[in-house]
Amino acid sequence: MTDTYVLLQYGADAFNARFRDLEGRAAFTVSPASHNPNLIVKLSREAVWSQHHPGTMGPDAAYFYFGPSVASYASIHGAGTPTPSPGYIMYGNNRHSIPMGHMRRENREGSLSRYFTAQSGKEYKWKITPHRMELVEGRTILAVWELSVPTDEHDARLIIKHAGLSIVTEIMTTLTINRMSQALGWS
Repeated sequence: MTDTYVLLQYGADAFNARFRDLEGRAAFTVSPASHNPNLIVKLSREAVWSQHHPGTMGPDAAYFYFGPSVASYASIHGAGTPTPSPGYIMYGNNRHSIPMGHMRRENREGSLSRYFTAQSGKEYKWKITPHRMELVEGRTILAVWELSVPTDEHDARLIIKHAGLSIVTEIMTTLTINRMSQALGWS
């Protein structure tokens, strides 16, 4: 059993990216599912990857249902460009929806850290900078995402500790919503 799992991210777009392990196996895919009338993005955990990691638990998919597009002045797409507003997230076939804002709560005004409560009821914190995100539970680091250097063929690297496998889809979901938030200029 390994202590860490490395996923390489291919695609810089937070709304459309693939994650592969070091053996080249597809692990997760983020892709648009619909645009009519509002944007829906699907995060899929690939079965081939899960089968190689028996400690993998939780849902195998998450859906990001965005609200209507509104003009944004903080989007990476340019001032005034219509961008999706926050909506909600649903895991797998679960009927329970979670507001996107609840998956990236700010506990102190002005803080760059964002908190979420997992389905288990435990609270986790993402420490966010433009080039790196670190997920912690208390003082324990569970995952680290970092942009790659320009000479790498992949766009970013995600390292997940073994303790994170039980919530790996929630880790990927909250990483993705934090990256989407950066891209859309949400505070």
